[in-house]
Amino acid sequence: MARRSAPEVNAGSMADIAFLLLIFFLVTTTIEVDSGIKRKLPPPAPEEQEAPPIKEKNIFQVLVNKNDQLLVEEKPMEVKDLTKAAIEFLDNGGGDTPRTACGYCQGKKDPASSDNPDKAVISLVNDRQASYSMYITVMDQLVKAYTTLRNREANRLYGVSYEELKAEKDGWPETEKEDNPDYEKLVEKIEKVEELFPGKLSEAEPQKAG
Repeated sequence: MARRSAPEVNAGSMADIAFLLLIFFLVTTTIEVDSGIKRKLPPPAPEEQEAPPIKEKNIFQVLVNKNDQLLVEEKPMEVKDLTKAAIEFLDNGGGDTPRTACGYCQGKKDPASSDNPDKAVISLVNDRQASYSMYITVMDQLVKAYTTLRNREANRLYGVSYEELKAEKDGWPETEKEDNPDYEKLVEKIEKVEELFPGKLSEAEPQKAG
């Protein structure tokens, strides 16, 4: 009895199929990417321009050492207490002249602390060996201090929190923003609140801090 030869498989189109599958997975696959921290950096100052002098009392020094220990104004502090300490500094309102006085500040008006929120600068320095998670935690606490004070002033001025104003702005359709008086008024409100407590948070170059 004669043997029947096995039918040949046409593999000519296999390369095309593999290529189509590759394209499909490239188009449909999503890759998780760390978004990082959203920070708006100030424009670089001209080289010939000298930095204005800042009174030492208007600088709130925050340092994270290599052991993830927090030092605030050269004194140890727990991270949970950082927001409160930053609020007391920013809201102190210790200016004693018409130029430096703060009429809306509700702090202790300690003459040894910041004059007003516009003068107050928070200086954050991290040791190169400090952990990234500690850096994020400290940054969150400092940003929370600004947000808390802005919420207070937004409620005083407009009856809503700063976070609600920001959420409303973020939810505004792009097609309706241009030349829209309602949107412009919303932006003005946010800018007004931010002017009362400007985010003057200085991140110094990481260094060996001990």
